Amino acid sequence: MSLQTLPTTDELPAAGGARHPLGPLGPDEVRHARAIVDAAGLTSAHSRFSYVMLREPAKTDVLAWDGTHELAREVSLLMTDVDTLRVIALVVDLSADRVASKTELDPATAGFGPCLDEDYELVDQVVKADPGWVAALAKRGVTDLAKVKPVPLSAGVFGYDDEIGTRVYRVLSFYQDHPTDSAWAHPVGGVIAHVDVASRRVLRVVETDVEHVPRESGDYVDEVVRGPERTDLKPISITQPEGVSFTVEDNVLRWQNWSVRIGFNGREGLTLHQLSYDDHGTERPILYRASIAEMVVNYGDPGPTHGWQNYFDLGEYQFGRLANSLELGCDCLGEITYLDAVVVDDHCAPVTIRNAICIHEEDYGVLWKHNDIFSGSSETRRQRRVVVSFFGTVGNYDYGFYWYLYLDGTIELEAKATGIPFPSGYDGQDPHFTELAPGLGAPAHQHLFSARLDFAVDGIRNHVDELDVAPVPMGEGNPWGNAIARTKTRLRTEQAARRQAAGHLSRVWAVSSAERTNRLGDPTSYVLYPEGQPALLADPASSIAARATFARHHLWVTRYDRDELWPAGYTVNQNPGGDGLPAYASADRDIDGQDLVVWHTFGLTHFVRPEDWPIMPVDYTGFKLKPHGFFDRNPTLDVPDLNRDRTDSCCTADHDHH
Repeated sequence: MSLQTLPTTDELPAAGGARHPLGPLGPDEVRHARAIVDAAGLTSAHSRFSYVMLREPAKTDVLAWDGTHELAREVSLLMTDVDTLRVIALVVDLSADRVASKTELDPATAGFGPCLDEDYELVDQVVKADPGWVAALAKRGVTDLAKVKPVPLSAGVFGYDDEIGTRVYRVLSFYQDHPTDSAWAHPVGGVIAHVDVASRRVLRVVETDVEHVPRESGDYVDEVVRGPERTDLKPISITQPEGVSFTVEDNVLRWQNWSVRIGFNGREGLTLHQLSYDDHGTERPILYRASIAEMVVNYGDPGPTHGWQNYFDLGEYQFGRLANSLELGCDCLGEITYLDAVVVDDHCAPVTIRNAICIHEEDYGVLWKHNDIFSGSSETRRQRRVVVSFFGTVGNYDYGFYWYLYLDGTIELEAKATGIPFPSGYDGQDPHFTELAPGLGAPAHQHLFSARLDFAVDGIRNHVDELDVAPVPMGEGNPWGNAIARTKTRLRTEQAARRQAAGHLSRVWAVSSAERTNRLGDPTSYVLYPEGQPALLADPASSIAARATFARHHLWVTRYDRDELWPAGYTVNQNPGGDGLPAYASADRDIDGQDLVVWHTFGLTHFVRPEDWPIMPVDYTGFKLKPHGFFDRNPTLDVPDLNRDRTDSCCTADHDHH
């Protein structure tokens, strides 16, 4: 194992003394930003900060940067006054030591910033002091409030007039009998509190006919629950006696012709920048920036307990701030390089997450193989990939995001969902539930992610084509009826580029250079291969469809804009909808041969299984980007047989990862 700290701009100047313009914010820069806002007289004891991030310079400025001077360092912040409920979006120029812009937002139309850490304790105090809530719990046999764990959850927007313009949570509660008890197994059924944290009061208590607390233990590490551990599972040891094949320097990972700058922030978590491939000495760009920019978990039970549950884990909970500190042998196996990350708390103070990012190599089975009947040759090469990943926990669910770069030029993003499906008391009557244990169930739901892919395939001028397979009728030109065709449709404007996946058509989207062709005369391209699972299943007239409009389409394409980063808008919490991608695409800009951004919706539709309880085995979703005419031929012909000197050099066994 090797350990390395993610370099911060406080510590690491680039060559010539100038820091890289995309270097992540360092602790001193965070403190400097807070000092500038304080000096401008904008703060008080009630000020809270969210979305504290580097405001990345314009792409053209970054690409023109020669390393001899520093570009202006700007920090974007959202400031909320928890007393007056004023919400202000700020941009601070660290280089000029000033507030560069200040925009006041109307919470009634723009919503609020994300959930604050202090709100959890505040909600606990408010509900436990409310007679109606206490009586509702007593009706269900719960009187020891010290053992009750209220969970404040983002409220959404559902037509309550008394919730407009104030900070609201909806609260479900769980019973924890003893300190190591899994409280998730004991939901207090049928009690939902709507809490206004600004006025510190319960607006209403909603009750349903479910009036029990499931009693069966869900403590998955308790031997009584899990049974004796297996004794016949042998260890797997992964070693690289000669070390790893990658380097990490100045935030840049280099591996097998790949180069990518690694970033991290408290909203998105892991970000990739300036991803390129060294093609025989020519550095060829593919992606300028890539991240998971939003995710929504929308629940499919229409009742009072779950009908409002729609969580935006980046915009409402700042997923990057919830990153785990990873552990060798548990989260990552093999010869590992860990990187720390700096995020920012609600008071604009830097927080370092140790071992937030994991980098390692994996064998991935056979890369290519052939036994030739004419020459008698038998050749096999092994596939390998480098992995850049992190994990975060949002309440009951845990998510891992894994970026893979392969020897053959493939790029893959894999999301891993595990943790505990959100449970509820179950009376056997609800068709949208799965029963998991006696009196306990979980509703159907979706996990929908939005990948923001700022392409730069051989330059910033790209275009997107939709490729579908097409049958060819038997007749002239197809006398035997065996022809297979493919149609190509150019996506020319933002509105026309709102597209759905179509597995029955093998639909993919090709992102091609408008500046370079390959030796065959075709534009160099990368192709997005979607999984094609369902997009948002909620009714188009629903509240969640308005707020998560991005998730209604598998593909969006927009013109690049420095500040257009968020699929559901900048401020998501209690935002009634219309911001983000629908607003970005409303101008219907030309995207044919332009500097463009591809947004891809992918995810899981989860009908919970009994096997997902009391803890869920990892479920997987993601997408791939594969070169199509980007290279002139197979780029891995130069991969050596590392076992050539061994008697078993032509390995034929394929021990694939999945």
